Amino acid sequence: MMKKQLLTKTVLILTLVILLPIVGCASGGKGRPQGPPPEAIAACEGKSVGDSVTFTGREGESIKSTCQEVDGQIVAVPEDMPKGGPPRS
Repeated sequence: MMKKQLLTKTVLILTLVILLPIVGCASGGKGRPQGPPPEAIAACEGKSVGDSVTFTGREGESIKSTCQEVDGQIVAVPEDMPKGGPPRS
């Protein structure tokens, strides 16, 4: 009986050790939200594609941008943004 309990606990612990890293990876990694930041969306409210705007970034910096359509919505895309968008981690 004691060996069966030990075996059950060992299997349970091994299962958790194997599954926890997998669940962590599936949650999106670093926790950075996907898509344009709310500031970039708000900057182009009432604007047209091609309009120039400046908005305040998350760290308080001024970001010169152009309103562009991204995934069906008009958002401010920084002028110095590399083609294809920001690098993905």
